[in-house]
Amino acid sequence: MTGEVLLIRPRRFEDDRGWFSETYNERNFRQAGLESRFVQDNHSLSREKYTLRGLHFQRPPFAQAKLVRCSKGRIFDVTVDIRTGSPSFGGWISTELSAEGGEQLFVPAGFLHGFLTLTPEAEVIYKVSDFYDGASDAGVRWDDPAIAVNWPLLEGVPPTLSAKDRGLPLLAAIDSPFMFQPGDVPLTEAPRELRP
Repeated sequence: MTGEVLLIRPRRFEDDRGWFSETYNERNFRQAGLESRFVQDNHSLSREKYTLRGLHFQRPPFAQAKLVRCSKGRIFDVTVDIRTGSPSFGGWISTELSAEGGEQLFVPAGFLHGFLTLTPEAEVIYKVSDFYDGASDAGVRWDDPAIAVNWPLLEGVPPTLSAKDRGLPLLAAIDSPFMFQPGDVPLTEAPRELRP
């Protein structure tokens, strides 16, 4: 299975102490068709509500698939298709991820990824399929009018951004290194759900 954004719902086992969840099992993921092998884990803390991180990607040969989950608070997670030749090129979908819900989002290479925190002190943990490489790091402006993400911000309240994210180019200014391949799946209104 390639080129498809997936919403993954790991099982939770609850008792009077709380719950336990297996968030990643390589064998189960492979049996479900997810072939990405993860080599690095990242963990971010955003202190303020309405902190926006994105929209990011890494160029080949360091392109990254991501497995994203929110371990504290809630986030509005956004994926944008930048695969040349894709019927959904420049299209976006959003998914709310929360610590309470425990859901995860699988984002293959070939997509921009970013998120907006909906609570203060939000923490996000994500696995990536290749190592970070500063020279391959790239992105697109969060407010690109050609993409027109409908971020859930209060009117007149700008997001908290890094200097790097404020300076990202528009989608029209980048030369996407990704191609829509046979077997790839265009973005739909919502990611397909998977329960490995």
